Amino acid sequence: MSSLPARNPSVETASAWQVLLIFLRLGLTSFGGPVAHLGYFREEFVSRRRWLSDHSYTDLVALCQFLPGPASSQVGLALGLSRAGYTGALAAWVGFTLPSAVVLILFALGVSHWGEAIPNGILQGLKIAAVAVVSQAVWGMARNLCTGVLRVSIMAIASCIVLAWPGVSGQLGVIIAAGFTGVLLFKPNEDLVYEPLDISVSRRTGAIFLAICVALLIVLPLLAQAWPSQALSMFDVFYRAGSLVFGGGHVILPLLQAEVVPNGWVANDTFLAGYGAAQAVPGPLFTFAAFLGASMATPPNGWLGSLLCLVAIFVPSFLIVAGALPFWEQLRTNRRMRAALNGVNAAVVGLLLAALYDPVWISAIHRPTDFGLALIAFVALMFWRLPPWLVVLGCGLGGWLLSISWV
Repeated sequence: MSSLPARNPSVETASAWQVLLIFLRLGLTSFGGPVAHLGYFREEFVSRRRWLSDHSYTDLVALCQFLPGPASSQVGLALGLSRAGYTGALAAWVGFTLPSAVVLILFALGVSHWGEAIPNGILQGLKIAAVAVVSQAVWGMARNLCTGVLRVSIMAIASCIVLAWPGVSGQLGVIIAAGFTGVLLFKPNEDLVYEPLDISVSRRTGAIFLAICVALLIVLPLLAQAWPSQALSMFDVFYRAGSLVFGGGHVILPLLQAEVVPNGWVANDTFLAGYGAAQAVPGPLFTFAAFLGASMATPPNGWLGSLLCLVAIFVPSFLIVAGALPFWEQLRTNRRMRAALNGVNAAVVGLLLAALYDPVWISAIHRPTDFGLALIAFVALMFWRLPPWLVVLGCGLGGWLLSISWV
């Protein structure tokens, strides 16, 4: 299967700049973790810019749930790739990753009082903003993707199972079961307009990317043993973490701790301080790798170490997304696969609904005033049509004002 026709270079450059600016704004304002990020992305690219339909977006989210690595960042990479090719994917990653990475590097380099300088009320307000963002995503996706008794039932059952059986295995099990249910019970709508992502990657190129990803996973540990080097060992550790971990940033943290703390690369107190700072910044939690790279006890550290670890942990996402998408585009047009996706899409909404409760809701809503602020933020997003970044800022200010009133 040949690749799509080559793009006009000037058009691709212009689109890449557009992608960079959009994702930079999202990287500056997307608080709340990966689930909230998917809500921000849906609002920006489905509802506002109409780059793709709800069905295409949910299909993309379902794919990234299957893949190892940070799901929200991988969705961003796929959106950038579809909009402006490889430069668009790079632009999406740089824009979404740069803000939190820079803040965490500065924190690692000695801005030790930065975290303490932010009042707790502001951090609480940002958590409440995540409640509103995820609620909006659940509402919108359920309205479009969970029509009919069977789809609503799959959504509810999936949500209950994931809450009772938390963890990556539970999520993957629910998605797989929903896919089989879709094949058995759904007849795909032949009148549905299929909206393919404009992926300029051939299946042959995709296979090469996947082969490179696997080859690096095998070769890097051997190279690190054959030629002992701090830089090579760091790249190996962070590359493996980005290649093999399912479930996103929170899952990767204890695994990184087991690698960098016993080896004496980073002190445990420093590791925990960085973890606390990573919760307070927008963007992907995988940028915690930049903090660890800057905090290394021996070179490479500082800016060089942070860049090394940041690139190492995200390289697998580039290779896996670019490798999987060409095959995914063909699979999702298959009649049986489309039937499976009817079940998977309903299950994905159920997973998002479960995540709205745990951890988003239970970590943010503690008092009636918290619920009130979340309700106002939800109305502002859904009915006043205020931009998400403005709602996030408003929630931060509201959380600070509420904290003063409770003192």
